Parts: sequence; structure tokens; C-alpha cells
Amino acid sequence: MIQVLLIEDEEPIRRVLFRILSEENENYQVTEAVDGKEGLKILGSKQFDLVLCDIKMPKMDGIEVLKKSNEKNMHVPFIMLTGHGNVKTAVEAMKLGAYDFISKPPDLNRLLTSMRNALENKSLRTENIKLKNKVAQKYVIIGESPQIQSVREMISKVAPTDARVLITGENGTGKELVAHQLHEQSDRSKENFIEVNCAAIPSELIESELFGHVKGAFTSAVKDRSGKFEAAHNGTLFLDEIADMSLAAQAKVLRALQERKIQRVGNEKDILVNVRVIAATNKNLKVEIEEGRFREDLYHRLAVILIHVPALQERLTDIALLINHFTTLLTNEQGLEPKEFSKEALAKLYDYPWTGNVRELRNVIERLMILGENPISYQNINQFAPK
Repeated sequence: MIQVLLIEDEEPIRRVLFRILSEENENYQVTEAVDGKEGLKILGSKQFDLVLCDIKMPKMDGIEVLKKSNEKNMHVPFIMLTGHGNVKTAVEAMKLGAYDFISKPPDLNRLLTSMRNALENKSLRTENIKLKNKVAQKYVIIGESPQIQSVREMISKVAPTDARVLITGENGTGKELVAHQLHEQSDRSKENFIEVNCAAIPSELIESELFGHVKGAFTSAVKDRSGKFEAAHNGTLFLDEIADMSLAAQAKVLRALQERKIQRVGNEKDILVNVRVIAATNKNLKVEIEEGRFREDLYHRLAVILIHVPALQERLTDIALLINHFTTLLTNEQGLEPKEFSKEALAKLYDYPWTGNVRELRNVIERLMILGENPISYQNINQFAPK
């Protein structure tokens, strides 16, 4: 049922609206309140999907009800009704977050359309919140070892700034998680987080991917296209595996960092960009510099802050927490049967070499949850995850 709260002090209008809403949609369950004070009390007593609220009422007016709803973080859309409408009141209501403002007597078609749109909008916002929570859960950094606590402390100090960060660590250690956390804990968190895997893009296409191109810049450029720098404007650009970027592309990235402007391939027009760049690599960039594969000036531009993500072998005390996290995640995401691990199985996993780090651990846990018994045994590990 769709819970609608109707706050209206004029009984004839309240009665008509109650009847129309009840007849319009059998899923509308309408609760009535005769003034703002009663309406706010009812609003705090149960969950509502939508509020229709008169503005001029005794005891407490509609603007005050809307303000107090916001103060209590009720997150319910308001459609304001008034026979005393003016531009100033409408602007005030909309600034406070009202979804719409309708004069009395209301145009019923407009009112019903506005209600449907408000409910759809609320549904989308709810889905977005769920999705963000799901994404946040996916990118949470698990562990209580001193090494991981040190990484978390670095993130909390660095994230609120615009300082560029270079994240280092072996494959599978969770460098991407650190990048996501730096973005989520920053003032740019409401803007785009754009990820580019430099190792996965052919060298001849990396410049177009990062900076975009204009029509005719090369054979397959059939139309203008923006690049990742533009997509990340006001947000964060994560350059993963940056050591695999060509020297020509490195020169253009250096210019973008120095001057905060880029040029699309095939065009000399400058485009201003406001982007925080985070880079990551599993290689030793100082060795890459010595061997002429990486620009030293770009390294110094990127490595304002260095964050090293430890290998799993360096934080074995986190394995139990990681196993618990992955079993819960896989149960929720894939509907796999929840399974326990025997003491012998856990001891075996602690002795595992984990050359693929946390990514390998996740894959092993998934394989064991699919193929293993419950509880997962020492023999299951020897059978399905030998090493």
C-alpha cells in the first residue's frame, strides 16, 4: 500500500480529496490530519510515502511542518496546497525541498500527475541509496591489522584534500578500494568517479580514451567524443596501472596536471578541467624511470602522497575477517548457501601462500562455497584449492 498523509484544515476540501484519492488508486491508503500540529505528530508515528499539506492552517502552518520534517530527516516528498499562493511562498516551499506547489482548489489532473511523479521520484531516490550502499559495501576495506589501520588513517587524512595520490602494492591487494575510499570520503564524492585501466587500453587508443577526440582525428573517429578527463570534471579520475601508459600519453597527462587543461585529439582548443587524479601501480616506478619507461616529472606530480597497500602475507591476522566478509557478500549477491569453515580448514587457509593476495582469497572462498561441504573441510581445500 502507498501511504499518503493529507494535512488540510478545511473539512470540505479534505473530504473531497480523501474520496478522489481513494477512488483513483486502490493502493492509496490516505490518513487525514486537521491541522499542522496533528499532521506532524502522525507523520512521526509511521512511515509515509507522500504528504499533501495545506500551507495556511491553525496551530502550525505547512511551511513549519515541512521544516520540522526536514529537521527530523523524514525523507518524504511534500506537495503543498494553498488558496493563498504567491510566488514568495512557493519559492520558500521549494527551497525547503517541497516537490510541488499547487493552488486550491486544485486541478485534479495536475494533482494526481504530480503525486505519481513524486512517488516515482521517491522510488528512484530509494533505489539510488540502495545502490550506493551496495557499492559502498563492495568497496569497504576489511581488516584490523596495524598495516590496514595505517592505510585507513592515511585515507582519512588525505581524502578531504585535493592532493594527488599514488597507490602502490602487488596485484590483488585492494588498490582500487583505496581509490574509491579516497573519493567517497572527499568533497567530490557526489561527482563522478571515473576509472581507467591503462594496461587494458592499446597504446594507440589511450590518448583518445583519456582526452577525447574530434571527428576526423583518425580513421574511426566518426564523431566528436569527450574523454575520461572531461567525464571526471569536478570529480575523481583513477588511473590504474599507470606504469603501462605510453610516454606520449604521459606527457599529455603531465600537462593536464600542471595546467588543468586538456586538448582533444585532433584539436588545439584548450578545455579546462577540475579533476583530482589518483594513480595506482604494481610496479616500482623508480626502476621504470631509470629504464626510461616512465617520466620522472610525472612521477613527482602524481606522488604528492604515497599510500602502500600491504600484501595479504603481511597481514595474515585479517584472514578470518576477510573470509567472513566474503562469505556474507557471496551469500547476499549470488544466493549461495551460507557455510562455515572447520578449524582445520581455517588453519590451512592461514598457511596458504596467497600470491594473488585478497583477490585470490575471494576467488578461493567463492569456489569453496560452491563446491565444498558444510562446514568446509581441510579435504575440500586440498581438493578444490590445492597449492
